[in-house]
Amino acid sequence: MTYILYGDVGSGSAMVEMALAEAGQGFDRRAVPLEGDHQLRAEYLAINPMGRLPTLVLPDGTVMTESLAILVTIADRHPEAGLLPPAGEAGRATALRWMTVMAAEAYPHVTRADYPARFTPDPAAAPAIRDRAQQMFREVLGVVERHAGLRGAPDAPFLLGARFSLADIPIAVMSRWCGGREWTPANLPRIEALARAVRARPAIAPLWRHHQLGPEPA
Repeated sequence: MTYILYGDVGSGSAMVEMALAEAGQGFDRRAVPLEGDHQLRAEYLAINPMGRLPTLVLPDGTVMTESLAILVTIADRHPEAGLLPPAGEAGRATALRWMTVMAAEAYPHVTRADYPARFTPDPAAAPAIRDRAQQMFREVLGVVERHAGLRGAPDAPFLLGARFSLADIPIAVMSRWCGGREWTPANLPRIEALARAVRARPAIAPLWRHHQLGPEPA
């Protein structure tokens, strides 16, 4: 049995696809279109009761939800790929720290920006919720830009410098969300350098295009 991944184009499943590709693992893609709220239908809720994407079914049938847990599980199942530094190395702590920031602090603002009406009983308040969520999302990215130790250097563009790690994927992918295709290059040069370096990786480049994350880097 291979991995089974439930997701949609442009959703958080992009990060899982990229991690699997970097680990050299194939997967069976199962479409759950966000348009029309297919993630809230009974058949999908039976798999992921949170009604969110992505969901990854491991080859042994174990169901994994929550992007951070999925990404770390992929790294742990395929240590030969070197997606995270080994336990005990400072680089692993750094990677896990900023992966958690992206999952716990940035991602919820995307949900509010995409579905503001779910967060208020007053339809007239939805635009303000959307705008504030986008602003707060960009504030989190600003913290990453200033405090994660990114160099923005051509020879060391990643979170861990010259070394690519799993932590680079959520930063790169989410930098394209909430209008980030235009906003990130204009405002976050270090994250932009990281995103371009991630996009250029041979295993990731076709998935970047598939998920419509923006034009080819210059």
